[in-house]
Amino acid sequence: MYQHQTQQNQTLDLPLGKVVCVGRNYAEHAKELGNEIPDAPILFIKPATSVVSLEGGFSIPQNQGSVHHEAEIALLISKEAKNISADNAWDHVSHVSVALDLTLRDVQSQLKEKSHPWEIAKGFDGACPLGQWVALSQLSNRDNIAIELIKNGEQKQSGNSTQMITSIADLIAYMSEIFTLQPGDVILTGTPAGVGPLESGDVLSAVLDNQFRFESKVR
Repeated sequence: MYQHQTQQNQTLDLPLGKVVCVGRNYAEHAKELGNEIPDAPILFIKPATSVVSLEGGFSIPQNQGSVHHEAEIALLISKEAKNISADNAWDHVSHVSVALDLTLRDVQSQLKEKSHPWEIAKGFDGACPLGQWVALSQLSNRDNIAIELIKNGEQKQSGNSTQMITSIADLIAYMSEIFTLQPGDVILTGTPAGVGPLESGDVLSAVLDNQFRFESKVR
């Protein structure tokens, strides 16, 4: 069972809650999928049962079409947030990490064509491999966070929080207007361009803030 842990293998005294996600928060990613750039954040939730540890490897669904990686900066909520302002949004975050928003792309496309909800493509068991947590104080600059995903030695995704359509602070504040964010909840902040399929045996390396590395493998 997943538990929040730091890169020093210390278990954090926070329960695992919901995972609140945003779609199309990088313009280039929206373009690569042929989607319009949204006027407001597109939010969806992954259940706690979707979360698994990134380190040590993870499994992907079989026989359900293409499974895409979407590398994202993840935030750990440590203080309840409801109707907060962007000015104090970071006060509610204690740690950051890297997450993969795994997506059943073929399933998602089929559901979209029918104008059906696409939680099936985003919220299945194991859909959120989540790295060990890094204390917020260890970041070089919380307003300038780099993220990179390397697959089998080749860079696939590279982005920076400065490229987000909605900034992290504004995103936290917006989410708190709709969902009460509780200690142990996780926020995924969107994925840069370069998403693509995963296969069993793929070796992954994610880098956060140009200094924190997370290793994994697709089983």
